[in-house]
Amino acid sequence: MTEHQSKDHDTEVEGAHALLPIDEHVEEVSGPDGRKIRHKGIYLLPNLFTTAALFSGFYAIVSAMDGNFTHAAVAIFIAMVLDGLDGRVARLTNTQSAFGAEYDSLSDMVAFGIAPAVVVFSWALTDLGKVGWVFAFIYVAGAALRLARFNTHIGDDDKRYFTGLPSPSGAGLVAGMVWSLSDFGVDGNDIALLVGILTALGGLLMVSNFRYYSFKDLDFKGRVPFFVILVVVLGFAIISSDPSRILWAIFVGYTISGPVMSLWRLRQRTKSASAE
Repeated sequence: MTEHQSKDHDTEVEGAHALLPIDEHVEEVSGPDGRKIRHKGIYLLPNLFTTAALFSGFYAIVSAMDGNFTHAAVAIFIAMVLDGLDGRVARLTNTQSAFGAEYDSLSDMVAFGIAPAVVVFSWALTDLGKVGWVFAFIYVAGAALRLARFNTHIGDDDKRYFTGLPSPSGAGLVAGMVWSLSDFGVDGNDIALLVGILTALGGLLMVSNFRYYSFKDLDFKGRVPFFVILVVVLGFAIISSDPSRILWAIFVGYTISGPVMSLWRLRQRTKSASAE
């Protein structure tokens, strides 16, 4: 096939794709020699996990609108598990892509930004009127800004730490509160102001400069002492005994860890400066 025939063939293919109701996704990546290579289509496996996480977030919103707050909170926690799997699956199978990264970010916005805000607003903040809207929106805006900042700082920050509370942890703080207190039989409207303040605080911590340990330097592929697996089994057993309250306690502790570590570092610097 000559170069002219090849161009005609490519034009015919592009013309055929133009007739389809859905355009084919085309992505350019850098090849080994530095030249751009065009790939058509998307990777299925990691995007299946991302889609499942997105559906969990959507399910949480619908459940909250129906008054099923426990189901809504559990769906958000399921979205966290799926969100943790999609990136790891992509790296293990070498199927990372710019499309997958953008899709994952949009899924996170729904599952960890909008869904928790809708759940907590429906559970506790409706009676506060516009003040409740403000509390919920602060959380949503914090999640959106947190994701945007994370996407633009990829490769620049210390991998051992996140800058600001990660959006899944913010969602765990809010959804865990709804799940745990609902299991206690607490009516969110009775403590609406406290719930609103905690929700807004979660949003503000997501855009703060507090550093949170990322656990990315843990080696899950290497060998560990045998007792480690026993500790993991014990951890699962403890969580399963009372998942709502234990998971909420874990996320509350992680949320507090950022400011506590910052204060400890500030105190250490002050001691060093005074010693000099």
